[in-house]
Amino acid sequence: MKRIVHTLTLIREQIKASTVPSVTLVSRKQDPYLVLISCILSLRTKDKTTMEASRRLFVLANTPQKMVKLSVALLSKTIYPVGFYRNKAKVISGISRRLIRDFQGRVPARLEDLLSFKGVGRKTANLVLGLGYKIPAICVDTHVHRISNRLGWMKTKGPLHTEMALGRIIPKNYWIEMNTILVTFGQNICLPVSPWCSKCAAENLCPKIGVNRFR
Repeated sequence: MKRIVHTLTLIREQIKASTVPSVTLVSRKQDPYLVLISCILSLRTKDKTTMEASRRLFVLANTPQKMVKLSVALLSKTIYPVGFYRNKAKVISGISRRLIRDFQGRVPARLEDLLSFKGVGRKTANLVLGLGYKIPAICVDTHVHRISNRLGWMKTKGPLHTEMALGRIIPKNYWIEMNTILVTFGQNICLPVSPWCSKCAAENLCPKIGVNRFR
């Protein structure tokens, strides 16, 4: 565990000057609803596109009550060109309506409740808990899964197994920020193909598992 914490500390220090993921930026407003909607927008979409779409959308509507007043057509137009923008517009509208109907307009702070929404998976739910409510939760996306296995912390086949494994070896005080740390690291240094090992602050601690070519 000490080795893992040391590695995370080195990585966190290295990425301080880098731009953090769009959802992390949105979470600074300390509004779980904005975190949730931004998470939906971010799926299969680059951060720059997500951030621009989030800004445009939140100017028009930043609460469920305001969001349901927008037509799906206007929502689609506003969030374009995020991936699957038409479907995401329907999902955002549906989530907002259900929040008003079943949760008094507030985003629930329980994993089970969040997962009951159409379009919300574990990645999004855990990000909402962690970044939206500061409830310790491990969010595993492709970067977290790839880097955790590349560093040799575990050998897992999918995000769920990685989440469970990380929960056993990562101190809870790192759970919330770990996604931001590893996603930023994965976007700038520990790339999926040809990672910048020569620039990595944790190279001496990394067995480079699965890496065939690096810079």
